Amino acid sequence: MYKIQANQSGTRTIEVSDQHLETIRKYSLLQGLIDSNGIVDEDVLDKLKFNIRSMLESESGQDKALLDLCLDVIYNTNMKAFGLHKLIMLYIDWDSKNLNRELERS
Repeated sequence: MYKIQANQSGTRTIEVSDQHLETIRKYSLLQGLIDSNGIVDEDVLDKLKFNIRSMLESESGQDKALLDLCLDVIYNTNMKAFGLHKLIMLYIDWDSKNLNRELERS
C-alpha cells in the first residue's frame, strides 16, 4: 500500500494499492492523458474521469478492479490535480520497478 499526497500542504493523502496500479496499467489510463505542455491540472483530471466513466458505461466496464480504482482513488474527495500528479509519479516509479523485476526473472 502506498500513500500519495493529495494537496500541497500535505494534510490530505490517498491510499493506493498495487491492485490500483495494476488496473491503471491494464487499461492504459495514463497513456496520452497529459498534453504536450506536461502540465497536470484540473482539466487533465476531468479528462481521466470522463475516460473512465465511458469505460464503466460500456459493457466491458464491469471490472470490479476498475470500480475499486474509481471509488478509492480517482473519485476520492481528496483527489485534485496535485494528487493526480503524485499518482502519475507513483505509477511511473512502480512500473519501472516492476519492469526491472520482470527483466531479472527472464
